[in-house]
Amino acid sequence: MNYRQLGKSDLQVSEIGFGCMSLGDDDAANRALLHQALDHGINYFDTADLYQHSRNETTLGKAFKGMRAKVLLATKAGNQMRPDGSGWDWNPSKAYILQAVEESLKRLQTDYIDLYQLHGGTLDDPMDETIQAFETLQQQGKIRFYGISSIRPNVIREYVKHSSMVSVMMQYSLLDRRPEEEVLALLQEHQIGVLTRGTYAQGLLLGKPSKPYLGFGEAQVAKAASAIAAVAGTTGIAAEVAARFVLHHPAVTSAVLGIRNQAQLGEALQAAASAALTKAEIEQLATAVEAKTYEQHR
Repeated sequence: MNYRQLGKSDLQVSEIGFGCMSLGDDDAANRALLHQALDHGINYFDTADLYQHSRNETTLGKAFKGMRAKVLLATKAGNQMRPDGSGWDWNPSKAYILQAVEESLKRLQTDYIDLYQLHGGTLDDPMDETIQAFETLQQQGKIRFYGISSIRPNVIREYVKHSSMVSVMMQYSLLDRRPEEEVLALLQEHQIGVLTRGTYAQGLLLGKPSKPYLGFGEAQVAKAASAIAAVAGTTGIAAEVAARFVLHHPAVTSAVLGIRNQAQLGEALQAAASAALTKAEIEQLATAVEAKTYEQHR
């Protein structure tokens, strides 16, 4: 497993991260899967207080109890569950974030979070107040570093200007190259690490039946999947190529892959062990499908 420094932090993150959102309800099965990932070098585990109504954090806390120093735990806040359980509301206020972190710490059975992320963000937010919350938590030692999870260029630019964030989690794949227009270069310039999600484009790059995706028609989606398969050839697997495509960009620290079962963990570990794509392979993939740009929140 290779490790990369996350932005200006001192976190050395496995270049393949474990996205925990899809984990099931069986704590014992989750523990076995998470431990297997750790044993094979994955050290970054990403969750959120929103996932499974906070149950996702709880299962991680149980799995890693007594071995906290061996893992990097990342979680997110900003979506406040309604008391009646009917849904959630966006709440990036300082008061809420300071409250939410206490609950996350309890569920994760830890006294600190390695990376605490704002789970969204808009220009209408009280951004100074939100940043103050993260800075306060960092000073208190309850979080080591903070970042945001956002695909909005206008929001990302403001956090780059006004915060000390070390990371941005965003969607990036061969079928979603919107970050390449300006966001990746901006974050690289400011030494802010990128954590990618959506690497497989809902499985469309791995051979699932084609369907329209982010403005691409079925034929274009099929062409992208075929390009992935062509680079993989007869000896490789599509998941390796899809992951290596996002990891080729120097702004990217880790491809955080959603993992629910042994098969998906196996694919993730194969991606981690695979060689970097050549320049020719990257160009072959990039020319297979156009790079779109963000239409909103520019």
